Amino acid sequence: MIAMPYILILYYSLHGNTREMARHIARGVESVGMEARLRTVPKVSTVCEAVEEDIPAHGDMYCSADDLRDCAGLALGSPTRFGNMAAPMKYFWDGTAALWVGGHLVDKPATVFTSTSSLHGGQESTLLSMMLPLLHHGMVVAGIPYTEAALHHTQTGGTPYGASHTAGARSDQALSQDETRLCLAQGKRLAQLALRLGISS
Repeated sequence: MIAMPYILILYYSLHGNTREMARHIARGVESVGMEARLRTVPKVSTVCEAVEEDIPAHGDMYCSADDLRDCAGLALGSPTRFGNMAAPMKYFWDGTAALWVGGHLVDKPATVFTSTSSLHGGQESTLLSMMLPLLHHGMVVAGIPYTEAALHHTQTGGTPYGASHTAGARSDQALSQDETRLCLAQGKRLAQLALRLGISS
């Protein structure tokens, strides 16, 4: 049985904003007829002996090496932590050496997205930092082109490097219309790229 190609939407979300972005990116992926597979990563504990359950109590499943290896494309999302991706996401990528050695992600399309508390809270540097492991894995990184009208007039998040969201000091601001449009456009573009590249896994 041949598995159908899917786009992996891998994210870490503490307050739910990055997860909401992931949902809109998934809608964009599905708008062109591809499957969107939502996955997350567990928190990193400061206590070395602490171990997370294999299956989260709620929300999306934790990402496995198989999920990543077999995807046709990847959307990677994390909240900003001092201008960088969150530690749980960095920890996950630090454990992907076997996929790197095998070249399993080479030539697959990828994109990135983030959420911050403030408008100038490091969105662009976070997006750029998330691109680094993808480039090392040989992925083809794509942003959002300025043909997307929302990039020209957004007053909140949204960058050519990838979708972004300004969540507010209490992380309780809903996605704006422009932010939502850019998430949808980013998911759609990623899926279209995967289809054009003819990647099945």
